[in-house]
Amino acid sequence: MDIKKILVSQNAPRVLTQYQAVSEKYGVSFDFRPFFKIEPLSSREFRAQRLNILDYTAIVFSSRHTIDAFFALADELRVKIPETMKYFCTTEAVAMYLQKHIVYRKRKIFYGTGTPESVVALIGPRHKGEKFLIAMSDSASVDALTSLFKSMGLEYATGVFVKSVSQDLKDLNLSDYQMIVFYNPADVKSLQENFPDFKQGDIKMVSYGRSIVRAMEEAGLRIDVKAPSPEAPSVAAAIELYLKSLQ
Repeated sequence: MDIKKILVSQNAPRVLTQYQAVSEKYGVSFDFRPFFKIEPLSSREFRAQRLNILDYTAIVFSSRHTIDAFFALADELRVKIPETMKYFCTTEAVAMYLQKHIVYRKRKIFYGTGTPESVVALIGPRHKGEKFLIAMSDSASVDALTSLFKSMGLEYATGVFVKSVSQDLKDLNLSDYQMIVFYNPADVKSLQENFPDFKQGDIKMVSYGRSIVRAMEEAGLRIDVKAPSPEAPSVAAAIELYLKSLQ
């Protein structure tokens, strides 16, 4: 089966250089279409989790969406976040985004390098006595992080602050594509909601990240390309390797 059209379940990246290189080299085209959008939980939805923000002394953030939702819910619930609250972020970019909501220099903010291990390393023995609330979305897996928290004997809870809402994709003709790329379990959910009778057939599926693999397998989707890998750290690189193997 020749691969000519590839559907990527995200917005087009700002820099398309890698994709353009694959297009020119192998004669394929890429269509970018997000399968879902992120929305903050309502205060009613949040209350259903029976979480009290002020029971915690440290918050763990991994995305800008959860930061916005956290502070919006705090305002709506009339919860005044104390200045003693500590913030542990997965990356510097996420940490810097906190400036939208707080005075950065007055707070205790720490950031890692994008891995769960880097976040736990930040905590170390110095912050081991904190009570942590891990802010997350309803479709993201934090198992890698929570398993490390457990092994460290840290006191923590997880709280959902944002939810994934499927986009309307019914205008898409999936049979036009020979390959589809998935990043998030919410992508699979959206596929099932929009196309309940979908059959994969010869369509090649690409998974990016660990959290999506289980969702695809549970949905009965065959994964033909897995990324990232040491040889292919990006989706474009993984697709290029696969197309090269077909020659």
